[in-house]
Parts: sequence; C-alpha cells; structure tokens
Amino acid sequence: MISIVIPLYNEQETIPELHRRLTEAMKNVNIPYEIIWVNDNSKDNSLNVMKSFAEKDAHVKVLDLARNFGHQVGITAGIDSAIGDAVILMDGDLQDPPELLPEMIAKWQSGFEVVYTMKKSRKENALKRFAFHSFYELMQRFSSIPIPMEAGNFSLLDRKVVSVLQSMPERNRYIAGMRAWVGFRQTGIWFDREARFAGKPQMTISRLINFALDGLFSFSNAPLRLATYVGFGSAFIAFLGMLYVLYAKLFTQQALLGWASTILSILFIGGMILLTLGIIGEYVGRIYDEVKQRPLYVIREKIGFGKAGSSEQGARSIEHRA
Repeated sequence: MISIVIPLYNEQETIPELHRRLTEAMKNVNIPYEIIWVNDNSKDNSLNVMKSFAEKDAHVKVLDLARNFGHQVGITAGIDSAIGDAVILMDGDLQDPPELLPEMIAKWQSGFEVVYTMKKSRKENALKRFAFHSFYELMQRFSSIPIPMEAGNFSLLDRKVVSVLQSMPERNRYIAGMRAWVGFRQTGIWFDREARFAGKPQMTISRLINFALDGLFSFSNAPLRLATYVGFGSAFIAFLGMLYVLYAKLFTQQALLGWASTILSILFIGGMILLTLGIIGEYVGRIYDEVKQRPLYVIREKIGFGKAGSSEQGARSIEHRA
C-alpha cells in the first residue's frame, strides 16, 4: 500500500486539480493507496474542499490541525498517520508533479528504500532561484551529513525509513536532512519544477531564511566553529595592534592621537561578542524547545480514518474532539 502525504495551507483552488492528477497517476500503478491531506489551519475554504473529496473518494483522508504548526510539522503529522508500506511526501501546489509517482514507486519496487527528487530547473523569479540555490549550497557545504543538491521534500520513503523518522523527536525539523541522515539505499530522480498552479507562493524569502537556519543548526556545528574562529581572529588582530602600539611608543617619535582607534576596536570586539552570543543563543533556543517536550502538533479533527485501512493517531500528537 502507498500513502501519499500532502500538507496544505490556503490551497482551495489547487485541491480539485491535485486530486484529479493524483488519481490519474495512481491508476497506472495498480497498488492500493491512501491520500492524506494535512490541513495546516488554512484561512480559506480549503478544509471544506478537502472534506467534500473525502466524502466522495474512499482513498482520501484529512487531518485538520488545531493551528498552523508549519510545513515540516504538517508533513510529520501525515507521516504519523500513514499506514502504507511506502510513504510519498509532496507539496500541494502542484509544483511537485503527481505524474512522477509511478517512476518513484518503480524505483522503490526495484529495491531502493528512499527515492528523492532533484530540480533541474525552477519556474520562479531570479531572486528566489538564487535564494534556493544558496540554501542548498549552504547545506551541502556545512552539513555534517551529505545532503543532495536541489533535493526537497518530494520523495518516497520505505516503511523502515518512516519508522526511523518517527523515532526522531526533534521539534525544529528539516525533513530532507533527516531523510539523508537515516541512510538506507537511496536514489534520486531529476525533474523540472513547475510554477504554482494557483494562489500565492507560501515560501517567502523570510521563511526560506528561517528554514535554512533550522536546517543549518540542526545538522551542523559549523556556526559554533565559526564563533571560535572569529574569537581567535579578533584576539590575533588585537595582539598585532598591541605590538604596533608598543613599537610606536618605544622606538618612534609618533604618538597615537585621538580616540578613533580605541572606539573602532571596542565596536569590533563588541560586534564579535554579540555575533558569538547570537550563534550560541540559536542552539540554546533549540535545546529549550526540546526540553519542554510539548507535542509536535495538535489534531482538531480526523476525517476519513474510520474507513477500511485507517490508521491510529500518531503518538506524538494530541487529538482534540469537540
């Protein structure tokens, strides 16, 4: 059985076309499947559209989260409720083409336990293309594990891989990095990423920056090493300055006039201290999130899970029933 997990936020215009193309793609596979839509507290009519499809199509199930928990946690909620032998993760804006699912499933049937996808091209503006490319370059250079370039969430995970992901409790989640960390037999498929089918892009530059910070601090100690290098560099520069001052005082007639050098030195050292404290603060903040041990997400309602083949609630959530 195949589980297809799709987090959705304000995608009411896209859902009908998404359902049509998913259904067409899975007709060619001839394997039982379920579609799990995770409503991340959409503000438009997305939830009602999802419910209408769940009433008409036994394959469709809906998780309605109690508030907006974010894209990565939405994926996690779907994974926890999926019962398939393989779980496919994809976005709901149709930039991840459902027509690629048969090829991904064929790779899985041939023995691969993780099938990820990589973008050959993007139909987005130049600034966003540069931002995404910079993000993947940053992760590849500084991550403690190798993460393929241009490999996002769109992927297929074998049940063994899903079980490992479910055992990973971290709150600040970067699914692509976690997928790379678990290992197993992995392969990639290249594709051309289309423009959004409808609506406004959810991944803004500011969100991408926050996403990059989560990925970097979750899978790399490079920022802490950077703070150490900055400290050594500042101390070395200060030592050279001290030697110059002593030399000028003892062996020349030149006097160091004014306060400019003193003020600049203080500003430089102060800036480096604040930078270092900021980096440490990012790690401490993430430790604080982990220590609180709050549930990853809260489920307001589950639709369609009473059907044959439904799954139980994920252990890392709280389900609220009115």
